Amino acid sequence: VQLQASGGGLVQAGGSLRLSCAASGSFHSITYMGWYRQAPGKQRELVARISRVGDTEYAGTVKDRFTITKDSSKNTVYLEMNSLKPEDTAAYYCSVDGLAVGKGWNPGRAFNAWGQGTLVTVSS
Repeated sequence: VQLQASGGGLVQAGGSLRLSCAASGSFHSITYMGWYRQAPGKQRELVARISRVGDTEYAGTVKDRFTITKDSSKNTVYLEMNSLKPEDTAAYYCSVDGLAVGKGWNPGRAFNAWGQGTLVTVSS
């Protein structure tokens, strides 16, 4: 499974950015798609994730500012980031949890895949 993320960049505080991440390759199904971030000197943290059926979960620091959505037909997850703050500056990584293809196209083993980071820089 390969993940291709895009959409990072430099933005002023209060601005907006939209991240995208598309999953490709061979897999049976996706359970969760999500975004994590890692700021310099800090641990990677969950930003938001969305389940196969559309249930969402957000970090408290981004709730009401960020929105995660997905297009299941394209195996793509989006992160709309509004009212950005300098503390949102980080490398953002998309992550997918799913099931590999088993025998006879039945669900196989669970997998977790990560995309390359896309840098978001928010200037004050």
